[in-house]
Amino acid sequence: MSEQAHQQLAKQLLGCRYEELSPVQRSVIDLIATEAPSGVNKALKHDDRTFGARLADHVAAVGGSWGFIIGFGVFLTVWMAWNVFVKGKVNFDPYPFIFLNLMLSMLAAIQAPVIMMSQNRAAARDREAAEHDYLVNLRAELEIMHLHDKVDEMRDQQMIELLKQQREAIRLLKGQVEKLAAKAKI
Repeated sequence: MSEQAHQQLAKQLLGCRYEELSPVQRSVIDLIATEAPSGVNKALKHDDRTFGARLADHVAAVGGSWGFIIGFGVFLTVWMAWNVFVKGKVNFDPYPFIFLNLMLSMLAAIQAPVIMMSQNRAAARDREAAEHDYLVNLRAELEIMHLHDKVDEMRDQQMIELLKQQREAIRLLKGQVEKLAAKAKI
């Protein structure tokens, strides 16, 4: 479509010039002008994460699951029970569980940044999805406004045509009334 059509759509739908629009609004006007479908955001569909990013997401998914929480709770209970109730050389971490605390601290030190990295990527994906949703919603709203304008224009044209037909019918009816009045006088 021409530059003039883009200007007209921007003025009609958003009330400002095409150059004054944000990039998202321009892309919506472009989609409406070309009547192209919005489609799925390719960035949302394409998985371009590195191996480390996929691993971090998997660790975050496992670490945040009920299975992990229950399994880890069972492991901690067994560890503590073994070291408290079994006597002799097999209890390798007696009561204050110093080795267990060391292992838990190391796990937390590794797992926390991994989960935060995964959350940052999830937030970035959510922002992209929200921007795509905004684009689709804005386009739908503008298309509906555009359709309302077209329907109003069609209705106005229909009303004009009906008025013309009504005037013609009134003119013919007046002619018939005048003929009948002239015959009645004779």
